Amino acid sequence: MELGLVGLGKMGGNMRERIRRAGHTVFGYDRNPDLADVHSLQELVGKLSGPRVVWVMVPAGEATQSTIDELAELLEPGDVVVDGGNSRWTDDEKHAEELAAKGIGFVDCGVSGGVWGLENGYALMYGGDKENVAKVQPVFDALKPEGDFGSVHAGKVGAGHFAKMVHNGIEYAMMQAYAEGWELLEKVDSVTDVREVFRSWQEGTVIRSWLLDLAVNALDEDEHLDGLRGYAQDSGEGRWTVEAAIDNAVPLPAITASLFARFASRQEDSPQMKMIAALRNQFGGHAVEKK
Repeated sequence: MELGLVGLGKMGGNMRERIRRAGHTVFGYDRNPDLADVHSLQELVGKLSGPRVVWVMVPAGEATQSTIDELAELLEPGDVVVDGGNSRWTDDEKHAEELAAKGIGFVDCGVSGGVWGLENGYALMYGGDKENVAKVQPVFDALKPEGDFGSVHAGKVGAGHFAKMVHNGIEYAMMQAYAEGWELLEKVDSVTDVREVFRSWQEGTVIRSWLLDLAVNALDEDEHLDGLRGYAQDSGEGRWTVEAAIDNAVPLPAITASLFARFASRQEDSPQMKMIAALRNQFGGHAVEKK
């Protein structure tokens, strides 16, 4: 089939290549002309035969909204827009309604796989009406990993991004657990080779995972991570997961704690710990460190 792909960054560029390897035609557009096959959304739409499928792979928020707004004026009834970025699921419902008013279908798709997806395939979680999903199915089949698993029609519009959001929330908590265990192992004198302890967990243990494999890769590159600053950004999905948990009265203590740990990583000198130190000094006479 033919596909228009908007956004050719780290994920989008590799996705274009994997879809082409499966024998499909992809016209890619990016604001960087060195990456693009076409140089405007209008040119991209003009290259495609109907019913058209245009996959949007740009940052969530204003970039996605403006792209969908422009596509709404260029596409025709029966065409389909896929949002494969990390949009909030509530935005999907809005985009679907706006496009439906013009007879254009909408599918949201959570995509996981990162820089490894080109060779390994991408885990896909998508939401939308069956008839719209069917128009995109050959691309889903091209992108997914080999085998029976790795993609799912998760439900109605918004379900794909909601599932990906929860996936990323779980990822936050798993990474935090590995990080805490690594720090504790590094701290004690009795463990002399923390990297090899992590490597030993890769086979036969209940905590083996791809994240553990990636942790070992990182330790192979920098055994004690001396070259890194202890700062971790969050891209939004962790916050949205916690907000959804509050809205639905679902307890998520591990995921919530892992999100707050990232906030703590951005503080050079924690204001909260100043108060903790002051209180310990006041009630127990515990020593405090002065600047």
